[in-house]
Amino acid sequence: MRPIIVTAFMSLDGVMEAPGGEPGHRSSGWTFKDIELDPAAYELKGREQEEAGALLVGRTSYEAFAPVWPSMTEEFPGYNVMPRYVVSTTLEQEDPRWPATILRSLDEVAALKESDGGPIIVHGSATLGHGLADAGLVDRYHLLVFPVLLGAGKRLFSDADKDKQPLEVVESQTYRNGITKIVADVRR
Repeated sequence: MRPIIVTAFMSLDGVMEAPGGEPGHRSSGWTFKDIELDPAAYELKGREQEEAGALLVGRTSYEAFAPVWPSMTEEFPGYNVMPRYVVSTTLEQEDPRWPATILRSLDEVAALKESDGGPIIVHGSATLGHGLADAGLVDRYHLLVFPVLLGAGKRLFSDADKDKQPLEVVESQTYRNGITKIVADVRR
């Protein structure tokens, strides 16, 4: 079974929307504003590309990444060559600039999880992340928590009324710029 790992930049109050400058959020680009650059804080991002066997995203993230990530060969070499999957009930066809297999349901994601291969990394994709977590399909979280409160925006975790879900922190570190890395396994 392939583990599903949700990776996210997150504010201290749980917002994950528009960390890199995506349009539509009043604090778009918040990971770069007022935060001193510390390359050590991003080591996890490079490790994810090396260890991942596939990339899984929702439609909105796919449509944001497809025109940009193919040209970012230095920043995302692994993600540009590994199998990519997009979960969507509305996407009619893949973007030829960044081909991906379209999955139409969480059942199809569960089947992918049962296939052979390395970990499946989920980037961005708040709605997909909520669905995966609520369906019990997430195995691990890779979080970079930024020392900022954003107040409003899409949050990493859904507000579904469900039972407590214990996590086991297997790695953590706070960097000189205040970013905290948390790697946590979902305990079942």
